[in-house]
Amino acid sequence: MNLTGTTALVTGATRGIGRELTRQLVAGGARVVAVGRDRDHLTSLAAEHGDLVHAWPVDLADPAAVDTFVRDVAERHPDISVVINNAGVQTLTDFFADDPTALRPVLRREIAVNLDAVVALATGLLPHLRRHPSAAIVTITSGLALAPKRSAPVYCATKAAVRTFSRALRYQCQDSAPHVRVIDAVMPLVDTDMTLGRGSGKISAADAAAAVIAGIRRDSDEIHIGKVRLLRTLMRLSPRLAYRVLRNS
Repeated sequence: MNLTGTTALVTGATRGIGRELTRQLVAGGARVVAVGRDRDHLTSLAAEHGDLVHAWPVDLADPAAVDTFVRDVAERHPDISVVINNAGVQTLTDFFADDPTALRPVLRREIAVNLDAVVALATGLLPHLRRHPSAAIVTITSGLALAPKRSAPVYCATKAAVRTFSRALRYQCQDSAPHVRVIDAVMPLVDTDMTLGRGSGKISAADAAAAVIAGIRRDSDEIHIGKVRLLRTLMRLSPRLAYRVLRNS
């Protein structure tokens, strides 16, 4: 897929991988509709790139706001042909130590951002995307979708759900709209605000974004980035060992 001259929608565009995706897409000749919750960060991002980035504040945890966005964005930006569902929330959770009543709204918000918004954007914009001669829906998942860690069960579950959703949606597109690619970009541990202070052997957000963009250009169905390639092999050879390795990561 040639990204030069295209318009891409990127969620979670103001930080980490999303910000790097925006920078690298613009550097490669694309325009970006940048979606985020923080208006100040969006304004800063747009100012950095001029009219090549259009900032659109949306709280992806609010289903009504997402529905309004889906309804309006294709009308205001009919040239969007790539949707990158990058936004994500991870809540470290101990169901034995934490107050379950206090956790419930937090975890529902996590599910809304990580799963519900992804499904709403992918399916809501599909009728628009299929009108383009070449289009892509990209979901950013995680190696934790293959083997979960104990400290973030809901995050791992939503990433596994998005991975399965992407595969099933890919089947439908292959049958009914083969020019719309559905791509799952599976991340290792990336150096972002989400992973601050934990883990080792992280890759940079810039390298993660570059791998995603390269995979889109190759028309890959799945993009296994960094150590995820090793994890994928380990899951085939010894799932029990893979689960043990990731359990306390």
